[in-house]
Amino acid sequence: MTKPSCPKCDTTEATKSGVVGGRQRYKCKNCGYHFSVAKVGREVNSYYVIKALQLYIEGVSYREIERLLGVSHVSVMNWVKKYGVKAPRQTDYHPTYKILNQKELAEFFQDPQQLKGAGLVVTELGDKYMMIRWERFKGG
Repeated sequence: MTKPSCPKCDTTEATKSGVVGGRQRYKCKNCGYHFSVAKVGREVNSYYVIKALQLYIEGVSYREIERLLGVSHVSVMNWVKKYGVKAPRQTDYHPTYKILNQKELAEFFQDPQQLKGAGLVVTELGDKYMMIRWERFKGG
């Protein structure tokens, strides 16, 4: 069995230091940090982490990301915190999104009027595409 590496200083110089919550606990000989090995269980594919962070940066809410990707909004919040992603500042523009298949996306881009007066991002979402548009708020 390979020795676990310290999440703080990345060395493999660790000694066993008890069991907490059914998981082996270690103490790093280099920096003194206590840590547990990753639990065996369900691990989220990095594709979903990256997509969730992209959507968050584009202004999609935690709950909307949960509905779109099928991952907990709490997980999304934890990833935002873990990776230090900053929320977009609020502007006069607001995002709206649509989920389209390849044919619908091609039809959308055939109409040049669709591209006027808004920002647009398209991202792959499994076998479909998510189109996010920013339009200026109407009114005052």
